[in-house]
Amino acid sequence: MSESLPPERIRALRAEDPKARARDFATRHGLSEAALVAAHVGHGAVAIDPHPDRLMPLIHDLGDVLALTRNESCVIEKRGTYVEYHSGNHAQMVLGPEIDLRIFARHWLHAYAVAEGDKRSVQVFDAAGDAVHKVHLKPESDVAAFERLVAALRLDDQADTVTVTPRVPPEGAKGDPAKAETLRAEWAELTDTHQFLAMVSRLKMSRLGAYRMAGEPLAQPLAPAAVQALLEGAAAQQVPLMIFVGNMGCIEIHGGPVKDVVLMGPWVNVMDPRFNLHLRADHIAEVWLVDKPTRHGAVLSVEAFDKDGALIVQIFGSRKDGGIPEFNALARSLPRPAEVA
Repeated sequence: MSESLPPERIRALRAEDPKARARDFATRHGLSEAALVAAHVGHGAVAIDPHPDRLMPLIHDLGDVLALTRNESCVIEKRGTYVEYHSGNHAQMVLGPEIDLRIFARHWLHAYAVAEGDKRSVQVFDAAGDAVHKVHLKPESDVAAFERLVAALRLDDQADTVTVTPRVPPEGAKGDPAKAETLRAEWAELTDTHQFLAMVSRLKMSRLGAYRMAGEPLAQPLAPAAVQALLEGAAAQQVPLMIFVGNMGCIEIHGGPVKDVVLMGPWVNVMDPRFNLHLRADHIAEVWLVDKPTRHGAVLSVEAFDKDGALIVQIFGSRKDGGIPEFNALARSLPRPAEVA
């Protein structure tokens, strides 16, 4: 479908409200965020090739930048340089010490290089016009490299409108009671956490449906406040974490400690110098403590879902940084719900 407001009207409205967050502004005016950016093509925005195979080498040349990935309920921001890009037929990866991404290029459909005053960014959107991933230049970034990126990836078609399709609804909790025993038996035979989703798909369940179906001790319900308690406990005890936040097109990962946990209204924030997390605690409907066997021993994770069954955030202990026993103890101490429906 095409967006309802003409580009010139979008630009005029934006000029009247320049400080609003782009996502909030777009929602308020019934637009996708991609339509808001597209409306500024020729006015600070340039449509560019969205494929990560062509984007990532040029983003590497920008040097130290801020990488941002989000879903409806959580935003992750990491400072660093895009290094160790690996292409692939089904997924791509950036495996740097700070910027760590899992990319699903089929969802990288629209991209723009954006200049707003002295601010510059690369913004990628999916079929629905939702932001998949953004790269923001910082004072230390290479502006000349940004101009080279624009020149190299600029599309012939510089349309100031974009056609989007309706969002794909979350899968929610899909289970099959008839396969519950099979699920538990196959779960117990896992040797790698990456085997889990393939198993669940084969049994025609969803992640959340499998957690509900398997039950304890494989999946234990926690209170919605458990995620905040985990972040605060990890900060207090300096337990290193692996935090995964993503959407259909990109998952961004923080590996290491968290230090400064700040509460602001409904938001639980981590405000560290090169890592920020912004989590809407009021969006959390279910939290699960999940136990997956691997060849290296059991791996625990704490995973939060919204009311529609969409995954918000996953948190693991960081094996690379040590502290797995401390993480496991902390995870097992988290509050349980007083009553589980």
